[in-house]
Amino acid sequence: MSSGKSLGVINFRLTEEQEMIRKMAADFADKEIKPFALEWDKDEHTPMDLFDKMFDLGLTTIGVPVEYGGMELDNLTRYMIVDELAQRDAGVATTITATSLLATDPVMVAANDEQKKWWFGRMMEGAMGAFCLTEPNAGSDALGGMAMKCIKDGNDWILTGNKLFITNGPIAKHFTVFATMDRAMGNKGICCFMVDADAPGVKIGKKEDKLGIRTSSTSEVAFDEVRVPGWMCIGGEGGGAPVLMETLDYSRTAVAAMATGISTSALNYAIEYSNERKQFGKSISSFQAIQFMLADMAALTEASRLLYLKAAWLQDEGLPFKMASNIAKMYAADAAMKNSIDAVQIYGGYGYSKEYPVEKLMRDAKIMQIFEGTVQVQRMVIGKYLTTEGKYNYVYL
Repeated sequence: MSSGKSLGVINFRLTEEQEMIRKMAADFADKEIKPFALEWDKDEHTPMDLFDKMFDLGLTTIGVPVEYGGMELDNLTRYMIVDELAQRDAGVATTITATSLLATDPVMVAANDEQKKWWFGRMMEGAMGAFCLTEPNAGSDALGGMAMKCIKDGNDWILTGNKLFITNGPIAKHFTVFATMDRAMGNKGICCFMVDADAPGVKIGKKEDKLGIRTSSTSEVAFDEVRVPGWMCIGGEGGGAPVLMETLDYSRTAVAAMATGISTSALNYAIEYSNERKQFGKSISSFQAIQFMLADMAALTEASRLLYLKAAWLQDEGLPFKMASNIAKMYAADAAMKNSIDAVQIYGGYGYSKEYPVEKLMRDAKIMQIFEGTVQVQRMVIGKYLTTEGKYNYVYL
């Protein structure tokens, strides 16, 4: 029988600062992104003038610590910004996530002060970054299939190889790049480097013509005997694998936030349309079939947001978060795909037209199931956590 006494407190209320920043991002996105998103998507336009405005507001530097000129936002706040941006356009959210979180997380995870000054100094001047991991013959097996070589030459390194599907490739001024000293060394041969995009031998390849997130610029990046000073090796010689693994665990929470933004947008558009659309003399929102679809969409959206917020909270508290991050990304990505498909269904034939916003949401949602390890990879990772003896026991937090 309960005594009525609470043994702990769970507070879902944002701090005043967090709410202020979230609202600032939402208001900016409503004014500067949402009205133009369909046009940008159609033209596959990367709005560089928009990113200049976002830089002025600090939205392209949300990953920069205060000692290097940034706002030093907690992870929860950073992911909420990504969520708000993705509600208006997932391509813009992808661009910002790629520069301020994904490309920057290796620096946050393992860089020394000299390296951080170089990387963050460039970011605070407005430079965009990109994360170079995927290769033509290495997708889910990014480490085992890595072919890009790094060879020690005195105090420098020589990088040779090709990277594929690089978000921000055509617009980035610097990269975090992974390469192997020798594939036979396995994970012990992986190194991580900061590379100037203007370094001799760096070549930007063809721009990808993508299904979705078309405001985000994606390309191949080739490295032809690119000389990199030794001090730009993050994590030390052979230390790249753990840097990569921790980076991906952080970035999966960011993808979950983006996917949640798409789910939210799909739900809101579906509610709005179903209230306006009349059939058989009344709004289709009065039909139980539509109400059930909306209820399911709301549940998926709410659960997705709670999952990524919990993963972010664990990160900020310094608690184990890897399984939570993988669960959040897996669930939110699948939810975004289902919600966007259901939104198209609610719109009916109009939903299949590019004149209406939900068709774009469906295309944008698909990449969330592929980014940062497919949802099948997430299930493999979660399964290993749950079944590897002595490694993980499932607990509430």
